Amino acid sequence: MPHRFLPKQKLALLTTIYWFMLSYIIAALLFWYIRLQQQNEQMANYKLLELVADDPAYLQKVERINLESQRKNIQYRGEGLTFLGIIIIGAIFVFRAVRRQFRVSQQQQNFMMAITHELKTPIAVAKLNLETLQKHRLDEQKQQKLIHMTLQETNRLNTLTNNILISSQLDGGGYKLVKEEFNLSLIIEKLLVDFQQRFPERIFQWTIAPDIDFRGDPLLVQIMISNLIENAVKYSPRNEPISLALYSDDRFIIIDVKDLGPGIPDAEKSKVFQRFYRIGNEEVRRTKGTGLGLYLCKKIAEDHHGTIRLADNLPTGSIFTLKFHHS
Repeated sequence: MPHRFLPKQKLALLTTIYWFMLSYIIAALLFWYIRLQQQNEQMANYKLLELVADDPAYLQKVERINLESQRKNIQYRGEGLTFLGIIIIGAIFVFRAVRRQFRVSQQQQNFMMAITHELKTPIAVAKLNLETLQKHRLDEQKQQKLIHMTLQETNRLNTLTNNILISSQLDGGGYKLVKEEFNLSLIIEKLLVDFQQRFPERIFQWTIAPDIDFRGDPLLVQIMISNLIENAVKYSPRNEPISLALYSDDRFIIIDVKDLGPGIPDAEKSKVFQRFYRIGNEEVRRTKGTGLGLYLCKKIAEDHHGTIRLADNLPTGSIFTLKFHHS
């Protein structure tokens, strides 16, 4: 049986055992409630049989025994419902916690598979290119092509390691956020020029309002915008443009990154910002990535008191919108 179904089978088995045990506990609770009710009725009947019929206080004693029996019935019912409520609430909490832990474990496993592939591929390509340059006398054009490919793979490694390190530091509190004033327009223009050089076959379009100042951490802001552009490059067809717009109004600085890729289903829109989360099955996925890029975008945006939103780019594709208050 394929390995990728094992975690789901294990979760299904544990879920079945869990609900069986919960059903058993509830059945046992119901059983003891019925037994206590029966015992209470028997005790009341014994007390009634002990009464003397010609006792002047006979009716008062009968009423007192019946009231005591009713009180015990109410007490047992209240205690039973209380225990039942506690069991159900605890069961729901434990069930959700266990499922969440399984999802996190699966996402971490997917991350390890992805990171292994992401590390091995650029290293192998760079090694092969360097060995080719070393062993063969190539003309200038072929040499430049191999060097360009090697630099591309090196940039991939650099982006990957930056994402991993920054993600770990931000989550662990080891990164000290720097707040300084800088020209956001110039930084984004430089990033886009770099992407044009890295991907000369791709079409990049941008509209950048000049001299928009931003207060924040320049490194994190560059990583955030680079990840959004990188994400668009991964999922856009090669012959379709990737668009970026930077503008501002009276209240906000806004950055839009648009692509004409397949888009993201509505059910997945909120999940893509989760750490390690990626759409699809990791073992058959062809798209590169680790599931950290969009998570970092949201984390960095929130650390700068901003927001990130995902919308459909009609007729196809996605629009990621960053929005920050003016400093």
